[in-house]
Amino acid sequence: MSRDLRPPVDVLHYEIVQEQASALGRMGRTLEQALAQLRAFDDAHALSEAHAHSEIPASMQPARRKLVMEAGQALWMFVVQREATGLRDSRHIMRTYNVPAEVQLCMGFAPAPSKPTSK
Repeated sequence: MSRDLRPPVDVLHYEIVQEQASALGRMGRTLEQALAQLRAFDDAHALSEAHAHSEIPASMQPARRKLVMEAGQALWMFVVQREATGLRDSRHIMRTYNVPAEVQLCMGFAPAPSKPTSK
């Protein structure tokens, strides 16, 4: 029978750091998925990042805007989680994940609440 002889504070600190790392991983994967969906949309409609706004038909703009906003929200959550762990420089994220400028610009904006339906 083995016993953990570490002080309870060390065990708690280890658990907290482990959960922070796990949360960072989840947030990073969520960001990757959101960016992949946006890129897939652009690829499917032959849009370049630089001209995405002007090239997309008006009927498809809301769908693309939704993807940009979702990626911006995922980016915001990831940046906040990183900063909570002491990693304050987000330039690394922008380069590593190749985050488009339009996603960076909407980072932190909350999606508009849905309108209640009247009966």
